[in-house]
Amino acid sequence: MTVFPLRFRPSPDDDLLFADEAGSYFKSDHDFLTRYALDRLTDRDRNYLLRNGNAFEEVGDLAYAGFEYRFASRLYSPGELDYVILVPTLRCNLACGYCQVSRVNENTPGFDWDDRTLDAVLGFLDGLTTKKIKIEFQGGEPSLRLDVLTKVREFCLTKFESCEFVVCTNLQEIPEDAWRFFHLSDVVVSTSLDGDILTHERQRTLSGDRTQAFVFNLHRALEQLGPDKVSALPTINPHRPPTARSIIETYASLGMRSIYLRPINFHGFARKKYNAAASAATWNAYHSDFIDNLVEYNWTATYAVEEYYFVHCLRRVLRSGHNGHVDLRNPNIVGHGYVVIDYDGKVYPTDEARMVTRLGQFDLSMGNVFDGIDRSTIDTLNSEALNNYHPDCVHCPYQAFCGIDLVDDLSRYGRIDMPKHLTDFCQRHTYIFDKIFSMIYSEDVKVRKSMAIWTGAPQFDRALARWHR
Repeated sequence: MTVFPLRFRPSPDDDLLFADEAGSYFKSDHDFLTRYALDRLTDRDRNYLLRNGNAFEEVGDLAYAGFEYRFASRLYSPGELDYVILVPTLRCNLACGYCQVSRVNENTPGFDWDDRTLDAVLGFLDGLTTKKIKIEFQGGEPSLRLDVLTKVREFCLTKFESCEFVVCTNLQEIPEDAWRFFHLSDVVVSTSLDGDILTHERQRTLSGDRTQAFVFNLHRALEQLGPDKVSALPTINPHRPPTARSIIETYASLGMRSIYLRPINFHGFARKKYNAAASAATWNAYHSDFIDNLVEYNWTATYAVEEYYFVHCLRRVLRSGHNGHVDLRNPNIVGHGYVVIDYDGKVYPTDEARMVTRLGQFDLSMGNVFDGIDRSTIDTLNSEALNNYHPDCVHCPYQAFCGIDLVDDLSRYGRIDMPKHLTDFCQRHTYIFDKIFSMIYSEDVKVRKSMAIWTGAPQFDRALARWHR
């Protein structure tokens, strides 16, 4: 019998979590680790490892094929380019201090698509071979260029069989023609609600009148469009956050059941005002408290609430195929499955790459819509966009569930060969997976209720807390 290589990590209760390269995990004790390391496994050890998918009798047998399938299904392979982020303007009617995109004032000229750029963007879209498309309009405030949004949508409806349009708007000043656009069946709205209303005013609107205008428009969107067509995301200052309970109750009162907590983004110009570079430990403590508060809230709530990214990571642990979130993939191939087209027609592999370029750190652009795409620089980066062979990652039991973000490393450290355990990405995700496994093995009925809800099960299956005693 051959055992697939096992990685291990101590747990707070002094047991050890083991996992193989395909993500099959279990807990055991230090005695098992000693037997495994010294090649002194007992028959009982071997039988368990075979049953759990961590070993095989011979190459090509069912256990071996199962492992190979699970390993391959954990890897992300980009398909056709079918997701495009468009930035028709950098102009905005707010001046948020943490803005990462270097927005300009609403009346500043020279930061919008002109007719030539719009025609070139439509030509770029016309050259795509996909039959479905997702267009996300960002800014600035994209509703300031409703004419562009309308023309892009009209073109896409003639080109693609299936279309989805997302408008990322601050919902601050929305004219009636924009509301009519939001009502279209293939359009959804994404906005920002920074925790509770008081925090939102402090960070974004800066005045009571503007706060009231936003709240009015948010309620109108939820009532007229419906909660399925409106999402809101809070941006949190880890050094001055609102309480977890205030965020949960604010979102729940609006009928929003999914909250995607985001710390102020280090990318771009937000770093000038906020100390976001060294906030992993601070953020992890806050996020952990937030999850604990969600568990308490869900115990008695009529409608449960989730933290989107935590649940996404939980599902990656429990089964393969959850690659929808573009910031957590392995390999994290950028510039192929989706791209960003900026206000000046330049093309970027990610929004974060746009910020790195704007700051003058590295040029991560991929050409422009006028002259065509050049992926040479990005594909050089993509050659390292795999966590399977990094010296830190090969020893980590979370490697199969985790991903890699080289653009984040470039932004923070100016290099991609930083030891992974020293990076913000690794420190945040190590905490998340530690938290997930502590909850998988928890006997707390409140925890198990939330875990069942978040995994879409009537009750949380105790068999998922695998032990070899």
